[in-house]
Amino acid sequence: MNTNIRHATALLSTGHAMVDFYANFLPILLPLLMVKFGLSLTMCGVLVMVASVTTNMLQPFFGYLMDRRNFSPLLPYIVPAAAVPICILGFAGHEALLFLLVAVTGTAVAAYHPLSSMLVGRTARAGRGNGMMSYFIAGGNAGMAFVPLVLVAFLETLSLSALPLLILPALLMGILFACSGLCGVSSLPEHTAGARPKLRHVLLARTTITLNLAMGLRCWTHGAFGTFLPLLLVGNGENTRAAGLFLTIFMIGGMMGGLVGGNLADKFTGRTIIVAFLVLGILPCAYYFTHVSADLVGGIVLFAAGFSLMAPQPSSIIWAQQALPENAAMASGMMLGMSFGLGSLGVAATAALGDHIGLAPALLISVGALPLAAVLSYMTPEPKNR
Repeated sequence: MNTNIRHATALLSTGHAMVDFYANFLPILLPLLMVKFGLSLTMCGVLVMVASVTTNMLQPFFGYLMDRRNFSPLLPYIVPAAAVPICILGFAGHEALLFLLVAVTGTAVAAYHPLSSMLVGRTARAGRGNGMMSYFIAGGNAGMAFVPLVLVAFLETLSLSALPLLILPALLMGILFACSGLCGVSSLPEHTAGARPKLRHVLLARTTITLNLAMGLRCWTHGAFGTFLPLLLVGNGENTRAAGLFLTIFMIGGMMGGLVGGNLADKFTGRTIIVAFLVLGILPCAYYFTHVSADLVGGIVLFAAGFSLMAPQPSSIIWAQQALPENAAMASGMMLGMSFGLGSLGVAATAALGDHIGLAPALLISVGALPLAAVLSYMTPEPKNR
């Protein structure tokens, strides 16, 4: 099915930017919330865990439901549902309400990803699925990349109590979705002849196992960069402004990598793109963790690392959707959520290892996930309906 809806990918990509924007408020808000609610570091860690679990690990669950019920009419409400709770955190009167609001935002973000990525595939022109998916992924990367710049400037100019003003763009996005015609594109599988595959068959399919593991390993390296790069640079003598700038360079590299990788995959197989960029990413990642710097060379290497790490993602989503056509939304949830959840386990291991051998050596070890991810991707069967 290729449904002709004008600007469908642009709308869905903008929505992706917005939900990922709201999903990444919490790290910036934590210092203010610690003071306002008297939170300990342990409680902050639990709060971040709640956000991570709901945002990432619920995505396959929502995808599974969307493959059995049409969730598309709910599309206009999901972005506002992600924005409202996180923007009223400052008015929570109790810690329990604080946790509930964070969980509701995470749940809305988790629901948006499988639904919108499935709609991107449904509305893309024939032969342009990977390219359109690359713009969708770039939207999410852009939303994440600019959270520190926008939110810090907003809070410095106004205050935590003014945060509800940032709900307005989400409401506008909801109106645009309601008027777009996307609510009329069903989230149900295109071909439903015969019995649906049982859930255990989907979860135990070779493609499900190897591709999820491969993308989880990729997310380990990517997550280690995104989590510890500022700390690594500050520990190397750089100031926080430089650390923020170089993290932005890394994320912009990822945004560009997703665009290029997705468009190339319309000409080459998904396996070729994924394996090639995983292998190419080994050198800049390993080089940076052995030559930590905040100069021009360091910026170029970081851009190349982000580029290589994110280039495989659009192809992995299309690959999973084609391999599991009766469970396309669930497949999207796995690639956009579960893989990041699996990667976070590796990031936690890197943190623990860093306490014993130092942060840079521990980060260098995380690069070893990339060749293993390349091998697993190569072992994954190509979908027959490419």
